[in-house]
Amino acid sequence: KAVAGGMKALIITQFGGVGLLLGALLVHSYLGSYELNDLLSRWSEIPSTVLAIAGFGFLAAAAAKSAQFPFQTWLPDAMEAPTPISALIHAATMVNAGVYLLARFYPAFSNVPGWKDAVIIVGVLSAILAAIMAVVATDLKRVLAYSTVSQLGYMVYAVGTGAISASQFHLLSHSVFKALLFLSAGAVIHGVGTRDMREM
Repeated sequence: KAVAGGMKALIITQFGGVGLLLGALLVHSYLGSYELNDLLSRWSEIPSTVLAIAGFGFLAAAAAKSAQFPFQTWLPDAMEAPTPISALIHAATMVNAGVYLLARFYPAFSNVPGWKDAVIIVGVLSAILAAIMAVVATDLKRVLAYSTVSQLGYMVYAVGTGAISASQFHLLSHSVFKALLFLSAGAVIHGVGTRDMREM
C-alpha cells in the first residue's frame, strides 16, 4: 500500500508539474527571465492570452501539489508512509507549497479574467468535499489527511478573494497544529495497535 500510495502521489503531482513548466516557459519566452520579481513587476508586458494560460497552468500546479480538487485523491493514500513523514511532508511543508505559489503569484494573475473565480471554486470544492470524506473515513491518519485537504481549500479560497495575509497566517498555523496532530495520532496508533477508529 505504501508503494502504491507513493506512486500515485508521484504521478498526480506531475500533472501539476506540467502546468508549472508550461507557465514558466511561457513567461520566460516573453520576459527572458525566470526571476519571480521580474514576473511580478513586468507581467503587463505579456499578452493577455499568454498570461492567462500561464496563470491557469500555475493554478493546476498548485492544485496538484496541495491536493486540491480534482487532484485531491493522492494525499490520503500517501498516509501509508510512517507518521513522522506524514507530519513533516504531508502536513507542514510539501502540500503547503501550492498555496504559497498562488499567494506569491497573485499580483501577476489577479487581473486575468476568470482566474480568481477559478481559484475560489477550487478552494470551496476542496474544502467541502474533503470535509465530507473525513466524516465517513475510519482510518485515523486518513481523517487527518482529509482535514489537511479541507484546510488547504480554505487557504486557496482566501487567496482567490485577495486575502493573502489571512491565507498565509493560516498556512503557518496549520503547518504547526497539523504536524502535531499527526505526531499525536502516531502515538495513539502505536499505543492501541490499530489505525481503525472503530477498534479504538
